[in-house]
Amino acid sequence: MTVSNALANTESREILIFTLGAEEYGIDILKVQEIRGYDAVTRIAHAPEFVKGVINLRGAIVPIVDLRLKFGLGEPTYNEFTVVIILNVRKRVVGIVVDGVSDVLRLDEGQTRAAPEFGAAVKADYIEGLGTIGDRMLILVDIEALMSSEEMALFDTL
Repeated sequence: MTVSNALANTESREILIFTLGAEEYGIDILKVQEIRGYDAVTRIAHAPEFVKGVINLRGAIVPIVDLRLKFGLGEPTYNEFTVVIILNVRKRVVGIVVDGVSDVLRLDEGQTRAAPEFGAAVKADYIEGLGTIGDRMLILVDIEALMSSEEMALFDTL
């Protein structure tokens, strides 16, 4: 797997860093619309477990996905640090629940590496690469690929 074109064609870019458990993840800051505290959601019948439900965001109905459940990282704990990152993906608004947001960092091209090959046993199409800043390792998520993946069923396929 090679580094995506979005990663390879830029010299540097800003990444929003969020945590899920002990791991740090990063997404392109340009996909982020806002960051909000976690509030109650309205459950949708027959939705996958990782789709927590929907919220009304200034008149728009926004689906909310819990990434801890999506990534199989155990039962989420919702506390004062839990946040919802509101994203704009493919001209649609969607929210992701994460354990916390820590930084916005600039990653230079030399600080990113291609994601390792995992084989068919591990589905990691959404991993754009790995970022390193000092001794920190960041898992860079292609949030557009993740949100538009077939198992998410949030968007019509192209």
